[in-house]
Amino acid sequence: MKKNFLTLALAVILGLTASASEPLGGEKKEVKTEESKVTWKAYKVTGSHAGTVNLKEGTLIFDEGKLTGGEFVVDMTSLITTDDLGDMKAKLEGHLKSDDFFGVATHPTSSLVFTNVVASGKNSYEVIGDLTIKGITKALTFDVSVYGSKATATMKIDRAQYDVRYGSGSFFDNLGDKTIYDEFDLIVDLVF
Repeated sequence: MKKNFLTLALAVILGLTASASEPLGGEKKEVKTEESKVTWKAYKVTGSHAGTVNLKEGTLIFDEGKLTGGEFVVDMTSLITTDDLGDMKAKLEGHLKSDDFFGVATHPTSSLVFTNVVASGKNSYEVIGDLTIKGITKALTFDVSVYGSKATATMKIDRAQYDVRYGSGSFFDNLGDKTIYDEFDLIVDLVF
């Protein structure tokens, strides 16, 4: 009898440990990286620049049709500008990948892991996630909308929190019209 109780207790503990790593009833849906798109837009005193960066991998987690989690890895080496800059396009892309900005040689990926998801409407959710850029992780709050097999989100990111200093008024004085604003936008369109 004592042996059966010990066996049952061990089975329950192992069962709880195994289920703790996966949400109960959760369904993982892999994001189709080739069909998904991440667009960025950054602003400076004299204008703005826009471009894209590719997802390396991504997963959304649902429980009974409701979003409950997500995890994404971004390929920072794919960072490009979509501005019509002629000969300056390659120079700008190289500068964005340099240590002045995202240090892609040292930090080839960035990541986002959802830590809390709360339904805010029929197809909308308020999400808190841990965003890691240049090895620095900060919490970020944003909204996600899910329709069928697509999800969209718009995020405003403060680059100063991730030690992206170039042209930032948060780190340097008297930049004048050379100032690049700290906040940039990410517009994310996911297909899963």
